[in-house]
Amino acid sequence: MADTSPSPRSSTPSAIPQKRPLGIDDEQHVPAVPSPLNPDFAGSRARKLAPAREQREKKESLKKREAKGVESVRGGTPDSQAPSRKPKKGTEQSTNIPSLLRYKLPPPNSTDFDPPKPPVLVPTCHRANRQFFEASEHVFNRKGFRYTHCIADPAFTFTQYHRGSETEPFAPRFDYEDASSHIFFDSHARSITTEKGFRMARANIGAREGRWYWECKILSGVKRVVIDGNPVTPADSGGHVRLGFSRREATLDTPVGFDAYSYGLRDVAGQKVHMSRPKDFMPAGEQICEGDVIGLEINLPSLTLHRKVVEGSYNKAVDVSDDVEPHGAEGVDIIRDRLPIRYKAHLYFEQFEYQSCKELEELMNPSPVIAATSTSTTAIPNPNHALVALRTLPFSCIKVYKNGQYMGAPFADLLAFLPPASKPLHQVGARDGLDDGMLGYFPSVSVFRGGAAEVNFGPDFWYPPPDFVGSGEDVDMLGEPSINNVTRSGTSTSLKKLRPLSERYTEQIAEDVMYDVIDEVDLWAQDGGQTENQERSSNSVPTMLGPVDPAAPGLEVVMANSGVKVEAGQPGEIKEIIQEEE
Repeated sequence: MADTSPSPRSSTPSAIPQKRPLGIDDEQHVPAVPSPLNPDFAGSRARKLAPAREQREKKESLKKREAKGVESVRGGTPDSQAPSRKPKKGTEQSTNIPSLLRYKLPPPNSTDFDPPKPPVLVPTCHRANRQFFEASEHVFNRKGFRYTHCIADPAFTFTQYHRGSETEPFAPRFDYEDASSHIFFDSHARSITTEKGFRMARANIGAREGRWYWECKILSGVKRVVIDGNPVTPADSGGHVRLGFSRREATLDTPVGFDAYSYGLRDVAGQKVHMSRPKDFMPAGEQICEGDVIGLEINLPSLTLHRKVVEGSYNKAVDVSDDVEPHGAEGVDIIRDRLPIRYKAHLYFEQFEYQSCKELEELMNPSPVIAATSTSTTAIPNPNHALVALRTLPFSCIKVYKNGQYMGAPFADLLAFLPPASKPLHQVGARDGLDDGMLGYFPSVSVFRGGAAEVNFGPDFWYPPPDFVGSGEDVDMLGEPSINNVTRSGTSTSLKKLRPLSERYTEQIAEDVMYDVIDEVDLWAQDGGQTENQERSSNSVPTMLGPVDPAAPGLEVVMANSGVKVEAGQPGEIKEIIQEEE
C-alpha cells in the first residue's frame, strides 16, 4: 500500500509569481527615488525620455555682424508679428501733466467787462464810536465752494475771456466773501462786530512761508474791572473777542480755535484755544480787555521744507535748519479749477473749497473704539506721522504780544496745509493733490454778541515788535530772495525777516496776475500755439491787464480780432446762483 502521507512543505516555492506591469495610473504612485526592490522603475522612467532637441542654428558673433554692417539684434527694429513685451509696472514714464479743467462757456456780456463792484453797505448799528454796516448784494463762501471776483478781458482768449480781479477797498482787510453772513463791517472792512453768537471773519491775505506780523485792537469786549487786586469780568460785558490764525477748512460760524484748523486766543483769562480746548497761557491776572492791542506773529518754514514734510521725505537729522537754497526758475504747479458764475450784478469764480478730513476730526474727538484698534490716529502729530493730515511743520510757531510786550509762544509745530494734507470735498469735478496758491494760515477774528475788533496789517503798527525794521527796504513783488537777501553760503534770509502782512497783500496780487498769465499760456500751448489771426491781433493791440472799460477807444478792435461779441441779451448766459439768507 502506497504511502499517502503528505510530503513535508519545501522551503522553496515551486513557482515564482510574475510581476504585474505598471500602468499609467499606477505610475502616479511610483516613488520619486528608485529602490533596489523595484528594478524596473528605471526602465519605466527611461521609456518616457523627452524627445531630443533640434540642432540649433549656428549664428555669427556680434563682432562679425557689426563688421559686415548687419544691424544688431539689440538695436534692430522688433518684429511686427512678435508679441510685444509690456513694460513693468512703474517703469513707464508718466505723461499726465496737471492742467486746468476746461469749460464750454458762452461769450461774455457787455457788463462783464465792467470793473467788479463792492457790496452794498447797509447801516445796522453804531458801536465803539464807529458805524457798522451789513454787506449785501454779494455771495458768501459756503460749504464746499469758494468764490473770488473775476472780470471779462478780451486779451485772455484761451481762458475764455475771464481772469481774477479785486474790489474796493484795495487794501489788506477782511474778506467780504470769506466771512459769516452775520458779520457787520465798517466802511474800510477793517473792523467787525455781530449781534449773534460767535461768528468769524478771515482776512483777504494769508501766510504760506516766512515771518509775518499783524495787530488786533479790542473795541468792545471784556471790561477792565479790578476788585481787591484781582480782575473780574462784569455781568454787563461788551461781548467777547477771539483772534488768531485759521486755515480755509475752518468753519465761519464758530470761534477761532474751535477745530484743528485754527489757533486762537481767548479774551477771558488770556487762554489759548485749539480744538475747543482752552489752556492757560498768559500769567495769572492777565486777560484781554477793551483797549488792548494784541500783536500776533506767525513763523512758517519755507515751502521747500513744507513739501518735504507732506511728501514724506523730511529727515530730522538732515533738515536741521530752515536754510534753503534760493528759488530757481522751476516752481510747483498752481492749478485753479475755476468756473465763472453770476450772482446778481457780480461775476465770480466758483471753485471747490478744501474741507475737513476724518483724521483731524478724529484727533479733535477721538473715538475709543478706533483708538483701541488703530495706532496711527493715536500717535501725537509730528513731521513724520503716518497720516499726512497729522504732520506738523518744523520751525513753525505763533508768538503773542500784548500792548508791545512779548507774552510768549502759545503754539508751536503747526499742522501742515499743502496737499495732500488739504483735500477738497469728494464730489464730481473735485481733484485731490492740487494747490491753488491760496492755501495757508489767514488772520482771523471771531466776535460774540456785541464784541468788536479792529485789525492793523501794517506797516504803521500801534505797537511795533522789537525786531521789526519797517518798510524802508525794497520789497520783491514775488517774495523771491534778492541778491542782498542771500548769504555767502547760498541760503536765503528773506524768510527770517519779520514783515508786515500788508506786504503780503502786494505779493498776493502779483502772484494772482502771474497765475492768470500762466493759465492763458498753458491753454494756448495745448491748443497748438498762436494762429495767424491771433498773431496779427497781438501785434496791433497791446495786452490789457487792468479793468476793461467797454467804452474805451480801441476795444472794438480787440473784440473784433478776438471774436468776442458783447451784444446785450444774447442767448447762452453764464449760470446764475442763488443763495438764501440765513
